[in-house]
Amino acid sequence: MKPIREGDRGAAVEDVQKRLISLGVDLGPTGVDGVFLGATCAAVRAFQRDLSLPEDGEVGAHTWAALVDATFSLGDRLLYLRYPYLHGADVRLLQTALNALGFACGQADAIFGTFTEGALRDFQSNTGLGADGIVGPDTVRALEGLRHVWSVKLTGPPVELRAAPARSAAVLAEADIVFVSHEVTVDLTERIVNLARASEPRARVSSLFAVPGAPAGLVIELTDEPAGAGLRTVVAREGGETLSRRLAVAVASVDRADARILVLVERPSTDEHSLQALAVSLLDGVCLGLAASARTVLQ
Repeated sequence: MKPIREGDRGAAVEDVQKRLISLGVDLGPTGVDGVFLGATCAAVRAFQRDLSLPEDGEVGAHTWAALVDATFSLGDRLLYLRYPYLHGADVRLLQTALNALGFACGQADAIFGTFTEGALRDFQSNTGLGADGIVGPDTVRALEGLRHVWSVKLTGPPVELRAAPARSAAVLAEADIVFVSHEVTVDLTERIVNLARASEPRARVSSLFAVPGAPAGLVIELTDEPAGAGLRTVVAREGGETLSRRLAVAVASVDRADARILVLVERPSTDEHSLQALAVSLLDGVCLGLAASARTVLQ
């Protein structure tokens, strides 16, 4: 991005000023006037100083990213495990709330990693929500409904952390898993592979696009077209624990190391929350099935 410098004017400057004001900065009587001078320039320098950024008084790429991070409110966007990890003030608030409510996610470092996802899924299970590890509108409402509980507690990082989700264990690092996509399931496949690598950096999970033949390893083909007779098929209408269990049974029942399972995705959704929830369910199901089949040993 082109740096915003002293003397600049316009909508980009107004955006910077609004974000600074949302952080409690006093820009004086002129407030949001779209002019990058005086109090605005001083406020940017103070913000950079507080975050140990180069104190040049300009809003370049790094300062802008830090400013955006600092001004996210819980509910502004979906939060979930992915790589690069999501980070920002909304993640820090989520972690603070979860820790205060007894769902340990460690130091509130504003980074949405595996422990944060694990604590979130515990919270969702305990509040009757779908435990998909995604902070969407329902989860935000549940957290806001308990704000009177967690906002008054002073908490530090818990002494012990719950183990990371099962998919973060050795199963992802020891089993060769190939997800094959078709045109309508490319986004879903990419999300699954991204989730696997965010959960376990050593994950031996890959993706291919509609390749003929059978690659080595466990092959999970995601398609909206029914397959011929004889191919083990799991229908995925929506995400959730039921889908994970059904896929786990299919994976666990495969007798040989190299096998192909078809996941029939009916009417693939384009909604971000639905796609991510489906990715979570499918990857969880594969990992649970592999663990149950004793092809890998969970640590």
